[in-house]
Amino acid sequence: MPKMLHTGQVIIDLVMAVDKLPQPGGDVLAQSASFEAGGGFNVMAAAQRNGLPVIYLGRHGTGRFGDLAREAMQAEGIRIGIAHKAERDTGLCVAVTDASAERSFISYIGAEGELTAQDLASVSAEEGDYVYVSGYSLLHSGKAQALVDWVLALPRTINVVFDPGPLVESPEAPLMQALLPRIDLWTSNSVEALRFTGAMDIAEALDRLIDHLPANVLMVVRDGPQGCWISQRGDRQHVPGFKVEAVDSNGAGDAHAGVFIAGLAQGLSAGEAARRANAAAALAVTRWGPATSPGTAEVDALIRKTFGG
Repeated sequence: MPKMLHTGQVIIDLVMAVDKLPQPGGDVLAQSASFEAGGGFNVMAAAQRNGLPVIYLGRHGTGRFGDLAREAMQAEGIRIGIAHKAERDTGLCVAVTDASAERSFISYIGAEGELTAQDLASVSAEEGDYVYVSGYSLLHSGKAQALVDWVLALPRTINVVFDPGPLVESPEAPLMQALLPRIDLWTSNSVEALRFTGAMDIAEALDRLIDHLPANVLMVVRDGPQGCWISQRGDRQHVPGFKVEAVDSNGAGDAHAGVFIAGLAQGLSAGEAARRANAAAALAVTRWGPATSPGTAEVDALIRKTFGG
């Protein structure tokens, strides 16, 4: 069975729900507040809950946030690849969700922002494995070069997954230029794809992404409640979403990515994996919190309810 090696960042989310964000200098009362493992944890939890073994190949800190991160990963069955704790604590993200279910983030990077070649050698990637690379990682000077060098040295039998995230805006950065030819699977939302390519719509973005990525790359672009688009070797397909009542969009994209990769690892076609990922994202937005991905049984149930069988 393949596994996922996640090289991104697990941080702790301080999750708060408000009616609306305050004006500058203002104050509002939150209806709820909790500390939850977030960042890369959300993708890993989604994959693990849907049958794909996961190893976290990132740093974790010394302190209360590092303890929370490790406890959350252990509770999900996620293996921690780097055994030793870093000297500093794990970072924090304030995640605020308003009444429209949109969320806003403020992040502080801790131990997870650093990584060495020695750290990356802690776990061996094997044939058929999926190595997950987050665009956030390319923004951290303490880990970016070591991570890209390690990825480029991986055998071609390892599947490299790239999620640009909201902060990667252009393919022109040197590390991005180095990494792009090695990507096997691109996964992003539509806003990220449009910003990265300068396109006006998803179809144009998919066309432009081909100019930067290998010819056989599999591209997945999420389109919110409408579902997602998948494209490979010129074969483009829209996979419709599921109608639900959204309360919190935090973590929905991560649920989609994790469940999609789990489906591919289990031998599903890209279309079948996308349908499962759409179902997982739909269920995730009906729940409060970041790591709200459902497990296999819940995904199966929603698909049966919608399509019968």
